[in-house]
Amino acid sequence: MISSLRGTVLHASLDAVIIDVGGVGFSVAVPPDVARTAHVGETLALHTHLVVREDALNLFGFAEREELTVFGVLISVTGVGPKSALGVLSTLTVEQIAQAVADDDDTPFRKVSGIGPKTAKLIVVQLAGKIAPPVPGAAPLASVAPDVSAQVTIALTGLGWNERLAADAVAVVAAEATESERSSVQALLRRALAALGPQASR
Repeated sequence: MISSLRGTVLHASLDAVIIDVGGVGFSVAVPPDVARTAHVGETLALHTHLVVREDALNLFGFAEREELTVFGVLISVTGVGPKSALGVLSTLTVEQIAQAVADDDDTPFRKVSGIGPKTAKLIVVQLAGKIAPPVPGAAPLASVAPDVSAQVTIALTGLGWNERLAADAVAVVAAEATESERSSVQALLRRALAALGPQASR
């Protein structure tokens, strides 16, 4: 997985940048605030998440690691894809997301383009316990290792399972797993494979 990029900005649009890293141009979808501050010819460093699909490899980048962590948690929510997760982080800060979850308030998420009432409620419910309440002077962090669920989902899709089926299985087993298992890709993957079974529909 491409977890970070540092290179020269070749192009910047409203929601994406192209970064030259060693002569290779990487197109990265980013929040608007990152795109606005990216200037052609300047060096830009991003924390990134690679989303693997059957027909594409898509990179999503963030200025802060906390945003990347929350992005990984958001895409584990049923009905929330990478673009919707990016939309959430483009509209709300990490602190605002954590506060909304702590308050059991789905109103901020319903203001995000593409997020309906049902999905907004699911975000609050499924992020409960995964995002720590905001603490003055400190950014809230997920209670599980960054991107563990996302990495397990990617591994399962690479093995042939449907992405939504894989994501749902990971969400179920993560809720039942111990804290140490939730922080281990290998342990969570074993649980997910056992839950899906050898005869699972692919």
